[in-house]
Amino acid sequence: MTQKNKRIETLVARMRELQDQLEQEVAKHGEEFRYRLENGRVIFDREARRAQARFKVGLWTYLKGTRLPFVLSASVIYSLIIPFVLLDLFVTIYQAICFPVYGIPKVRRRDHIRIDRHHLAYLNAHQKLNCVYCGYCNGVLAWVREIAGRTEAYWCPIKHAARVEGTHGQYPDFLDYGDAEEFEAGLARLRADVTASKDQSGK
Repeated sequence: MTQKNKRIETLVARMRELQDQLEQEVAKHGEEFRYRLENGRVIFDREARRAQARFKVGLWTYLKGTRLPFVLSASVIYSLIIPFVLLDLFVTIYQAICFPVYGIPKVRRRDHIRIDRHHLAYLNAHQKLNCVYCGYCNGVLAWVREIAGRTEAYWCPIKHAARVEGTHGQYPDFLDYGDAEEFEAGLARLRADVTASKDQSGK
C-alpha cells in the first residue's frame, strides 16, 4: 500500500469515527425530548405528548395559510410516488436475485427507510402525511444508493478522475483513477471486503 493510500485510509477511518460520535450526540436528543425507542418504535412519555400538542397548528388554519402555488405543486410532488414504488420494487428484485450470486450481503430496508415522524403530536394530519412521504422516498433513495454502492464496489471500484459530490460509503476505498498496476489486486481485495461482512438479508 502506498503512503498516499495509507493517509487516505487514516482519514476515512477518522471520518467514520466522527460519524459515530455524531450519531451518539443525536441519540442524546431522545433524553432531552423525552422519548425512547422500543423495537424500532418511538415511545413518548405522556407529558411530552401533551407539551407537543400545544404547538400543533390545526389543519384548517394550516391550509388557509398555504400559498396557492404550493397547493398546485403538490400534485407534482405526490405523482413521484409511482416511480419511487417502482424503483423500490425493481431494486428489491435485483438485490434478491443478484446479491446471493455475487456473495454480497443484502442491504436491510429498515436501516434506511424510517417512517416515524408521524408520531409527533405537534404535526397536523397534512404535515404527518408529508413526513411519511418524505421518509419513504428519501429512505428508498438511501437504500438504493447503498445497494448501488456495494454493486459498484464489487464490479468497478475505481475513483473518477474529477471530484464527485455526495459519494457513497464505499467510494473512499476505491482504486485510484489510472492505477493500472494496482487494478487486478485491488479489485480482488475490494471484492473480498464487500463480501466479507455478515449477511443482512433481514427485512
